[in-house]
Amino acid sequence: MSTSEILLLGAIAGLTIFFGLPVGRLRNLSSETSAFFNAVAAGVLIFLLVETLSGSIEPVEDALTHVTTEGGGSWGTFVARAALFLACFGLGLLGLVYYERWMDRRGARSGPGAASVQDFGLAARIHALTEPRRLALFIAIGIGLHNFAEGLAIGQSAANDEVSLALLLIIGFGLHNATEGFGIVAPMSREIERPSWGFLVVLGLIGGGPTFIGTLVGQAWVSEWLDIAFLALAAGSILYVVVQLINVGFRLGHKEMLMWGLFAGLVLGFGTDFVLVAAGA
Repeated sequence: MSTSEILLLGAIAGLTIFFGLPVGRLRNLSSETSAFFNAVAAGVLIFLLVETLSGSIEPVEDALTHVTTEGGGSWGTFVARAALFLACFGLGLLGLVYYERWMDRRGARSGPGAASVQDFGLAARIHALTEPRRLALFIAIGIGLHNFAEGLAIGQSAANDEVSLALLLIIGFGLHNATEGFGIVAPMSREIERPSWGFLVVLGLIGGGPTFIGTLVGQAWVSEWLDIAFLALAAGSILYVVVQLINVGFRLGHKEMLMWGLFAGLVLGFGTDFVLVAAGA
């Protein structure tokens, strides 16, 4: 299989995220249904959190095992990998917190000579979004970081001439991404105004596009360090979003729908993962 064919399939695996995005335009939903959708998104993201944490910490644990059990490794490698994991996880988790605080302070300023939020370009546009849309954007960013790492796995498999494994990964990740699209737009289901198709396309490109970019990078450069960095960043940002979604769920009420939604989201996440495992990937 040629490089261009692998890249094309990697792009398709990422863009299946668009299958779930039209759900964001559904309206006239009951509060129970909105609470359920919101919780399903949280459940899918909890699955992704487990997956990203596992993938990012595994190379760190391997480095420690080489030193303490197998021999031949170095403490320096373990410490460097552990530091990279913690730094990127912290950046993904705390970066969004401090970004929102910074934008809130900028937006609150007034008076002569004070900088307004309109002075900050893209940041101002993000701040101007409603809370559900801003949350959807943050979900897309977290999923995009995760999907970049998935693209790396596809590209690296192809670079090692493991074409059959690359194809299985493309199929499996494509199934994953189809559920992730729903997770992105679920917070907007309680808004009165529908999101525009243009905004949904932007969310899809942010969440799914990195799969293609990761495939491209993975074919050219195999690096465990890159895996650790992007998976840890994704884990931190996803954890931030999960906390926000659960907080929204409690505000909406309907605790039973919250728990059923979390359960359904986890079933969706692990179900698509089981398909991938059953296929031998």
